[in-house]
Amino acid sequence: MPITALIVDDERLARDELQYLLDSAGGVEVVAQGQNGIEAVDLIREHHPDVVFLDVQMPGLDGFAVLKKLLERNREGSLPQIVFATAFDRYAVRAFDVNAIDYLLKPFDRKRVLQALDRARQRLQEAQSHNATQGGSAHSAAEPEKSGAPDSAAGSPSGRLETLLRLIEQQPLPQPRSGKIVLQAQSRLLLVDQKEVCFASIDEGVISVVTPSLEGQSKCHTLEELLEMLDASLFWRAHRSYVVNINHIKEVIPWFKSSYQLRMDDRKQTEIPVSRAQTRRLRELFKL
Repeated sequence: MPITALIVDDERLARDELQYLLDSAGGVEVVAQGQNGIEAVDLIREHHPDVVFLDVQMPGLDGFAVLKKLLERNREGSLPQIVFATAFDRYAVRAFDVNAIDYLLKPFDRKRVLQALDRARQRLQEAQSHNATQGGSAHSAAEPEKSGAPDSAAGSPSGRLETLLRLIEQQPLPQPRSGKIVLQAQSRLLLVDQKEVCFASIDEGVISVVTPSLEGQSKCHTLEELLEMLDASLFWRAHRSYVVNINHIKEVIPWFKSSYQLRMDDRKQTEIPVSRAQTRRLRELFKL
């Protein structure tokens, strides 16, 4: 039987993109979509999905507040598998890893989505096997502390979520994003306004940043790290190897097999591929 999934994200494009990737993966039935934390709690109660793809950063009730409510309301019951869809900082991502809570970084990568599904299926099978074993045990229901039930164990879903929330609360608040970034051009360190950046690319671990008048290198090690410094309303990861400033896209070029390329307004008029996973978002951005 297919596993059931719930998608919760305040961005419709992100929900649609993830729905597409899950549908194409096979063996997954998306039972509903929600656009905020309040809907998430209600939809989980209504549908009891196997897996919830939950955005962390939503207005109002964010993903972590949703987890707190789930823990409060489901002490006696089972919790769904949680897969965070997030652009949260690397410290929080490390906490997800430590606590065996899966996560997807935006923009979504198909291979990473499949890995998250495999992990969710494995945990569901382990939980079913554990429940079957517990169902045949002779422990008394009146002695939950001695029963070894999964929800009372530190390694249980609820235990992992509680530990995760404690770690997240210990993280420092994110610093406001600066309007400028530092680029190294030859022996000079230049301060460049974000609005002037046309695009950034990564090749063999080196990140190049291009503006209409110059090209330099960022000291960041990954595009994810660079994106943390950039204005999310301007910059879009059109491809695994490229981040573009949507205000510096000069032309959208139809390409092979319904794909697209972007011609930027830098001096070389660089052409940048749009990944298949990002094609739908491109169409929404420019009403294609």
